[in-house]
Amino acid sequence: MINRVVLVGRLTKDIEVRKIPSGASTTTFTLACDRRYQGRDNNGPSADFIQCVAWRQSADFLGQYARKGSVVAVDGHITTRNYEGQNGRVYVTEVTCESVRIISSANRSESAYAASNVMHDAPQTDYSAADYSSDEDFSSTPSLDVSSDDLPFY
Repeated sequence: MINRVVLVGRLTKDIEVRKIPSGASTTTFTLACDRRYQGRDNNGPSADFIQCVAWRQSADFLGQYARKGSVVAVDGHITTRNYEGQNGRVYVTEVTCESVRIISSANRSESAYAASNVMHDAPQTDYSAADYSSDEDFSSTPSLDVSSDDLPFY
């Protein structure tokens, strides 16, 4: 079985990080992801607004560097849950982020730009943006010899 989601979209509002009783950081945010296909009416660009949740270092990273309008890449999985609300049972479907990356910042300061080149995976516990540079991200990745004939979508 596969439950994998990769999204790139703009943040619809500033990130608000909160702490749960165990001390872990969390944030819930919405990504506006453009649609390629507008439908029959073609009333201009359209987008899907997708609810996401990030935990621990990913939440702290977004809270520190991401702002409304920032383009963010999310890698995660779909999670469903439900609870009893005031008007009956409420069903929630959201993307639980396993890693997040800021593609472009709404207002690029030097520190935000440098930190945006660092990928933050939720399971790890020792992230520090100062410890990484953009050159180190792929230094251990072997290069692949791929021609355009090998790509089915080229």
